[in-house]
Amino acid sequence: MDLGLRNKVAVVTGGSVGIGLAVAEGLAREGAHIVMVARDQNRLATAARDLADRHGVRCLPVSADVATCDGIASIVSQTEEAFGGADILINNAGTGSNETIMEAADEKWQFYWELHVMAAVRLARGLVPGMRKRGGGAIIHNASICAAQPLWYEPIYNVTKAALMMFSKTLSTEVIKDNIRVNCVNPGLILTPDWVKTAKQLTTETGGDWEGYLQSVAEEHAPIKRFGSPEELANFFVFLCSDNASYSVGSSYFVDGGMLKTL
Repeated sequence: MDLGLRNKVAVVTGGSVGIGLAVAEGLAREGAHIVMVARDQNRLATAARDLADRHGVRCLPVSADVATCDGIASIVSQTEEAFGGADILINNAGTGSNETIMEAADEKWQFYWELHVMAAVRLARGLVPGMRKRGGGAIIHNASICAAQPLWYEPIYNVTKAALMMFSKTLSTEVIKDNIRVNCVNPGLILTPDWVKTAKQLTTETGGDWEGYLQSVAEEHAPIKRFGSPEELANFFVFLCSDNASYSVGSSYFVDGGMLKTL
């Protein structure tokens, strides 16, 4: 199916690995040009070059920290200089946390607020004016099932992802008049390199069966009894970016293998 994304320009944060890379790949496969944003400059350059070579699109690597004002300014300016603006924004950059509310310092709360919420706010302020001039666009926020169904060991992640989901809904009502559709995706268990790294660490002293550990997590939490792949999730992102999803506005979609326990 041709999703009508050829020659569109997509900014993908956290784009050099995991879910972000899979989304960038899916968009590039449809012919979109990619502004790939990440902090690790070497990994970023390699991923961008590979994507461009395999799909025949332009892929601009932008090394930037989205949790800072300077990082956002760099993303916006380089996107405008290279492409004249963007048609698609994927706010994907983020990471899990591990703490208790009673013990977590203010600085940790502030870090995650900047990374998960203010990065999305600042990128909207920076890129929406250009989207208006281009006739519209699509913005998708990658939140988490934890925005609605929290895990006990990462309260800061839960809270900031819930705030991101609400920001997504609020932004959607403000910019739909400009033909800019905003939606939110809340993934469940997705097999990213971070999950593999964590599983290996947790099983080092018990025989190293990290795959068995991940399977036990899937069986405990997901009725589908497995992790989803980044590519499975990316397919949903790519569809939401297309005009085939033209009536999807301000929604939050759970892509979680049945993990969500509520309606």
